[in-house]
Amino acid sequence: MRGHGTILVSFAVLMTLWAPVARAAHPPQDKKDYLTESEADKIREANNPSDRITLYVSFADDRMKKFQYELSRATPDAHRSDLLNGLMNAYSACMDDAADQIADAKEKQADIHASLKLLESKGKEFLEILQKLHEGGGPAYDDYKDTLEDAIDGTKDAISEAQHAQKEMLPAPVRRKPN
Repeated sequence: MRGHGTILVSFAVLMTLWAPVARAAHPPQDKKDYLTESEADKIREANNPSDRITLYVSFADDRMKKFQYELSRATPDAHRSDLLNGLMNAYSACMDDAADQIADAKEKQADIHASLKLLESKGKEFLEILQKLHEGGGPAYDDYKDTLEDAIDGTKDAISEAQHAQKEMLPAPVRRKPN
């Protein structure tokens, strides 16, 4: 019995020492996989849904530019298909998260009129680019066709939600100067 007790104590000590290492190797998933550490920090630090919408739209714009750059490269990366799909999925996730902030803003009765206009206008720009890519085909088109179609649908949904919210939400209160 005495040998088993020593083994159990040793095991308990080992587990106590190993637990922080295991947690560090697998941190909690509060960071979105498609955001960089810096971007995730900016989202966490944003004080209101309007700021978060603006950030998500800027991150979507960044992914779109990177996607277009990768398509135009004369010497494609060895993992081009994975890279293109990853960028398009990240773009879609940014647009989805921007649209999700609308519900949060409604709940908090936050003024997001400016960011809704941004989401709608940039969404239309993105949609035009995506539809040209879809119609044009081009090199490696079959590699990213499905994610492109998902991105088109997601962008249409985000534009629609922004338009609907603009009609539904009350205008921001007008502040009058005191006499």
